[in-house]
Amino acid sequence: MPRDIPIGNGSVLVTFDREYQVRDIFYPHVGKENQAGREPCRFGVWADGQFSWMGPEWHKTLNYRDNTLVTDVVARNDRLGIELYCTDCVDFEEPLFVRQIRVKDLNGTARDVRLFFHHDLNLYEHSDRDTVDFDPGTKSVIHYKDRRYCLINVAHGDRFGVEHYTTGEKGTPGREGTWKDAEDGWLSKNPAASGSVDSTVAVNLHLDAHGEQTCWLWIAFGTDYSEVKAYNAFVWETTPAEIIRRTHNYWTFWTAKEELNLSALPEDLRRIFMRNLLILRTQADADGGIIAGSDSDARSWGHDLYSYVWPSVGAIAALGLDAAGYPELSRSFFIFCATSQAEDGFMMPKYFTDGALGDLKHPWVHDGAHVLPIQEDSTALVIFALWRHFERYRDLDFIEPLYHTLIRNSGEFMCRHVDPEMNLPLPSYDNWDERYAVHTYTTCTVIGGLWAAAKFARAFGDDDRARRYSNTADRMKEALVRFFYHNDLRRFARCGYRKDRGYELDMTVDSNLVALCASGAFPADDPRVVSTMDQTWEALWVKTDIGGAARYQGDAYLRLSDRLPGNPWTLGTLRLAYWQIAKAKSTEELERAVPLLQWVARYALPSGVLPEQINPYTHEPVSVSPATLSHAMFLHVTMRYLEVLEEMQPHRAPHRRAFTREMDVYGMPIVLAREVRAAVAERVLAEVT
Repeated sequence: MPRDIPIGNGSVLVTFDREYQVRDIFYPHVGKENQAGREPCRFGVWADGQFSWMGPEWHKTLNYRDNTLVTDVVARNDRLGIELYCTDCVDFEEPLFVRQIRVKDLNGTARDVRLFFHHDLNLYEHSDRDTVDFDPGTKSVIHYKDRRYCLINVAHGDRFGVEHYTTGEKGTPGREGTWKDAEDGWLSKNPAASGSVDSTVAVNLHLDAHGEQTCWLWIAFGTDYSEVKAYNAFVWETTPAEIIRRTHNYWTFWTAKEELNLSALPEDLRRIFMRNLLILRTQADADGGIIAGSDSDARSWGHDLYSYVWPSVGAIAALGLDAAGYPELSRSFFIFCATSQAEDGFMMPKYFTDGALGDLKHPWVHDGAHVLPIQEDSTALVIFALWRHFERYRDLDFIEPLYHTLIRNSGEFMCRHVDPEMNLPLPSYDNWDERYAVHTYTTCTVIGGLWAAAKFARAFGDDDRARRYSNTADRMKEALVRFFYHNDLRRFARCGYRKDRGYELDMTVDSNLVALCASGAFPADDPRVVSTMDQTWEALWVKTDIGGAARYQGDAYLRLSDRLPGNPWTLGTLRLAYWQIAKAKSTEELERAVPLLQWVARYALPSGVLPEQINPYTHEPVSVSPATLSHAMFLHVTMRYLEVLEEMQPHRAPHRRAFTREMDVYGMPIVLAREVRAAVAERVLAEVT
């Protein structure tokens, strides 16, 4: 089930599903660990002897306040005659999840209403050896195990502290969970439980006819009792309403710190742009990792989770964030990559956000030979994105230590990981994590990565290394044309399998082939690229009323019809938009990308969340939502559209005006506006290019 409204601050990430149930609670890292159990944390209302859990019976709108990561939810239950106005946030600074519920009577009668908040927590992502108890000292319910503490408390009016609660065991016959205890409108006040446990707390409110009352709930996260006790005291002293207000103000300021001129975009794209940026922000960990998704329901499809850092996904996110004027996030990501990189200079396929190696899907042995279970595009794209970052920001002081570690190590690896006879990369797994071969996509990213590494080497006076990197990339480009371009079909192959005299080609049409121009390996007007891309999009466009572009021809992953090339993917459609931008020679040609961007906006969730795939018949989300790669690519492609439009129409107001924020290593202000540059950094860049 999609996660309609994620909220977070880099160390806490909370997600809600379409029924407004809390489904994921990540702490102390985004994507690790998920302290929520596999069952939802339920939210229910009792009124006049009737009870209802939040679900299909409620009419709901799930959204955010404008330009914030503060939710704006309205839920109405006609049977109960109740309407709820809900606001949720994760404090921008502290590990606090705060909820405000305003309850309104619709029946025109004075009555008592009870709100029930159920929490199914599995600390450290497993349910055994948990403890939950009522703590009289803080008037709260606390779940804890080892170094994980979650303190739950409430307030209404001038009353602070939990008065109605119960705790209990779950997951065994006859013990479904404490949420069942709530359905008669009362809680048994069982004070403690251990093992596999959950809890429910309640707030009793009295409503006048057509009246309203407000209550708050918060969860404080910490590593011991003293921490959560201190955070609880902070909420009491600050008040939950003030925490929501200050978090609202923070995100409003965060989205306004760059003067983005979006006037060239249609209204629907302007509306979703900042929402897209904020949702992408929720997937970024405070330590730099950017996860691919936070939807734990991926388990139910028989697959691993998406809550890992794929360096390739993070690199595309960095391209978009840098273009939009948020380099602090991309810098943190590049530092994460530098500290996670293997000693031999390559990036592994995925990592946890604390820097630990993620699960490996593939072995270290292939056909009896020792191989690297890597996706080499991850290594290449990080260096490619890092050069684009330096082109924009000229931050030599940031780049210098990375040159001697991340950049050189990656460049050396990409030079070594080459078939000496064919001058193409050795086999690796594709970015879909499916095939072990030599891929056109991977080869193009390596060419782009090596050229980027060569520019860095030249900037730092390392001319011999720069020539070696450039020459390797040049030979690779020639070999790609020689072995992978099919003259009869007039297009590049998706991949090839090494044989004695060359490669057995796989000519499956794949949206990955956009890398031919996106990596800079070939100009967009190269006839071979044009022919390849024209055939690609003709084959991949999903011919239903929904439309959109599939990932590749014959994609079986969650496919809903064998008559289609695959489900429409947000990524596939955005790649088509990128191709329209790349090949455009006029503003009229450039405008062909806009309907494709609008397609993405049209099939976003009302909150702005972008799914990985779309049902080709009903436009319902399929697979993980939000999908970080979808959000990253939307940001990247939209910013690229604005940049190219500005190049074609230089009289237009610039799409971004930024502010002086720091000093470079020469004591000169780094000003991001294009008409003012740090003179030394500008000269270095000019010499390199």
